[in-house]
Amino acid sequence: MPIIIENRVTEEFKDRDAFSREELFDFFRASEPDLKEGTFGWRVYDLKNKDIIKSIKRGYYTISSKAKYKPEISGELLNLAKVISKRFEDVKYCLWDTGWINEFSQHQSGKKLIIIEIEKDFVEALYYELKDSFGFDLFLNPDKKAIDFYISESQNPVIIKKRITRSPISKRIEKRIQFDTPLLEKILVDLFTEYRLFYFYQGVELIHVYENALKKYTVNYTKLLSYAKRREREHDIKQFLTNNMHHLVKDIIE
Repeated sequence: MPIIIENRVTEEFKDRDAFSREELFDFFRASEPDLKEGTFGWRVYDLKNKDIIKSIKRGYYTISSKAKYKPEISGELLNLAKVISKRFEDVKYCLWDTGWINEFSQHQSGKKLIIIEIEKDFVEALYYELKDSFGFDLFLNPDKKAIDFYISESQNPVIIKKRITRSPISKRIEKRIQFDTPLLEKILVDLFTEYRLFYFYQGVELIHVYENALKKYTVNYTKLLSYAKRREREHDIKQFLTNNMHHLVKDIIE
């Protein structure tokens, strides 16, 4: 596709948070009335492949002006990933820590949780492996009592939980160690869903986190809402987005 056409697309939609496939088709058809659907499909593919547009929902796009979300991996996380990858080779797991949320929150939390999710058959084995290898306070599938009385008082809590299948995750390679971390879509849904565990990011703070995340990074709403549906919170999150940041999602959330 000629670069002049790519520039026209960017110029036309750069100030839009979202635009539909139909709007993009109409844009091309305005100057090329005989444009065929098949040719248009290849143009969409080319624009996405060149990272000029990004999918944010089935049939909706945004101009790729936002940075890709790639949080920094701390030494603690890297050490954990090294041990887990060696001990549980070929087992699917992901890990992250809530220090990542300070980028979006209004109040910077000095408390940090490390979250590790692993295939359900290996949850207990991982707990005992890390118990012998690290000096963290480990919590296995913590209930309300554990959160209220123990995790809230711990200075270095590590939460070990069952991995939810088909979660939005991505592979990372740091210092030749390969492991999975959650995508931004998963983090946002988990913060909303597990309100007891992430109690310090609720209320007005959660609104700040969502709004800042949506403004700074490209969010795939299909992934976000599909995962929210798996966690039985799709309707609630749609309502939360509509009520608190309608200006950001008005063209996306139905």
